[in-house]
Amino acid sequence: MKVRIVLALLLLASSASFAQETEKDTLNQMEEVVIEGNTKTYIYKNGNIKIDIANSIHKTVSNTLDLLSRLPKIQISPDREKITVIGKGAPLIYIDNQKVEMNDLEALSVEDIKTIEIIDNPSSKYEAEGRSVILITRKTSKKEGFQLVFTENAAFKKKFNNYLGLNSSLKLSKTEFKANFNYNRLNPWESNGSDYTIPAKAIESNYRVAGYTKRDKYVYGVGVYHKINEEEDFSFTTNGTYKDDDFDFSTKTHNKIGEEQNRIQTLGKSKEHESFINSFFNYNKKITNWNASLFAGLQYSNYSSGSFTSALNNYNETTYQPFQQTQDDFNVDVFSGRIDFEKKFKNEMKWEMGAQHSSAIAHTDLKIKNFEQDLASNSKYKLKEKNTAAYAQLSGSFMKISWMAGVRAENTRILGRYEGEPTSVDKNYTTLFPKAELSMPIDSTKTLNLNYGRSISRPDYSSTSQGITYINPYFAFATNINLNPSITSELAANFQYKDKSVKFSYYENSNVINYGFLYNEPQNLLIYRPQNFEKETGYNLEFVLPFSSGFWSSNNTISLILNKIEDTSAVIGDTKPYAYYYSNHVFKLKNELQFSVTGWGLTSRNEGVFQRNSYFQLDLAASKTFFKNLSCTVNYNNVFMNRTFTENFEVSKVRSNAIFFVDNCEFSIAIRYTFGKIKDSIYKEKEVNENSGRIK
Repeated sequence: MKVRIVLALLLLASSASFAQETEKDTLNQMEEVVIEGNTKTYIYKNGNIKIDIANSIHKTVSNTLDLLSRLPKIQISPDREKITVIGKGAPLIYIDNQKVEMNDLEALSVEDIKTIEIIDNPSSKYEAEGRSVILITRKTSKKEGFQLVFTENAAFKKKFNNYLGLNSSLKLSKTEFKANFNYNRLNPWESNGSDYTIPAKAIESNYRVAGYTKRDKYVYGVGVYHKINEEEDFSFTTNGTYKDDDFDFSTKTHNKIGEEQNRIQTLGKSKEHESFINSFFNYNKKITNWNASLFAGLQYSNYSSGSFTSALNNYNETTYQPFQQTQDDFNVDVFSGRIDFEKKFKNEMKWEMGAQHSSAIAHTDLKIKNFEQDLASNSKYKLKEKNTAAYAQLSGSFMKISWMAGVRAENTRILGRYEGEPTSVDKNYTTLFPKAELSMPIDSTKTLNLNYGRSISRPDYSSTSQGITYINPYFAFATNINLNPSITSELAANFQYKDKSVKFSYYENSNVINYGFLYNEPQNLLIYRPQNFEKETGYNLEFVLPFSSGFWSSNNTISLILNKIEDTSAVIGDTKPYAYYYSNHVFKLKNELQFSVTGWGLTSRNEGVFQRNSYFQLDLAASKTFFKNLSCTVNYNNVFMNRTFTENFEVSKVRSNAIFFVDNCEFSIAIRYTFGKIKDSIYKEKEVNENSGRIK
């Protein structure tokens, strides 16, 4: 288990644990309301937000992840491995209505993006794992051609980071080819610490850990799309990433057990590698006589990682002695297939149905040598998971009222065991996920939407395997093979008047996954790991308030949230409402010159078990386009250098005051140059595996 990933995940949990998911449906009939500046940039429809990237200052951002981080309600984790939406959690991600993952986003050129939508309320057609969707639509037109986009982004944080990318497209007659290659040289810094006590054991301890990573990351992708005729097409795509990390960390610890006290300096080195590949074949067929369409696809994904970590301890300013060595290898293979059928009727009703099956096999090989206790262990863990899903959905309209109703059924079978031991995990469960929506126009400027949905959030495959990372002799991060999925039920209402809207939602979440403690008394070791908390309930009141005048446009989102997390193993503290706020201001001047000011933040959060601090960030940007094919953007993110998140809680009779530091103060210069021109980007791809976001 990687130390740097753990630090980033903990920070993400601290800063955005209040997030969850939704998605888009086609039943909303209200005409879209557009904010008019010099271009149509933000579109609001029934609580959803659509951003025109191609005609805004956002088009000059050097990569897709940085682009997303500038949009309302979207947050990118410090390790650039996870996306969350405020109030919704990890979203589903689609490109042209086709599900993709983080590596696909990294491979996508901003030059190819036309619009990005942040949309709510997924229908039964989509994964039950979805409560929000980020839908990216690429540019389309009619002519053939070739295009090559070169991007270079030099970013200065605590250390220098560089992003270099090439994206190409070639369309000849009925066939289109895509290829991309990106090389990133990164030097991220991470740090966290905790002051914790275990009163029943007379233990008081605190630590601070920090470290730099030297990372080489390669992102690549190739694909071909062929249109057989006007009614049939197929595509084959492969995307992948590979990275090498050298991670050095240092930990200072003060530990007191009864009358015994120790001050320990821990030095550690870790070498890690990680690769991901995603390949899929898709086939689409229009059945003209039936006014219907058919999709079928096959997909294979593989994720593998390996790390070797060694550490030394210095007790009470004596000498450094070997502490331990850890070698951790993980691999997961996922095969999946999917079929979807859609039939439209003359009365504007639409019937949708489909099925999907996936099979995953994960292996973990963990070797640990503890020199201080003269112990060695070697364990192998194997996880098998099969998921079968089917859905049916009907939608239509009656007297200007649009409606949708559907249900999705999913069966999951999980087996896990250590080599040479009996089965330790054996689960077999079937769950139904109903979805419903009503859209009722009041008049030409007002619309009311009502939504209900049930969804699931499954742990990543690597989270349910074995793995442990020691920060010092008394504290370690670990995975948890006994994690169960979280089930969420949500009810929402949205009222829109012209371009302004207010939305109220309530949700209940059982078996919510958060971090907690497990104390190993024989080793005096406190293990910090994910676990299922019993219940989470939340209320969210959201206001979307756009304004514009001349060359100035402003887009503002305010969410008032009351969230409570409960568990019998935890002490439940105060529960108070808190706010998320986002305000973006764009000034579009003459000669293709634009300025942008964006501020977002959170007030203090008291959420039952967890208490977290307030946070504010201000970002500035200036962009200039030259000759229509050369652009330059200067960004200054986190102007006030706010780097700290705190989290206080008491779980399993352990009191913890944790602090997380993030390296997000950045000054960057990005250059983009486009060679050639391609217009008819008919290229398509559709993700088959609906659980591919868990392949990590």
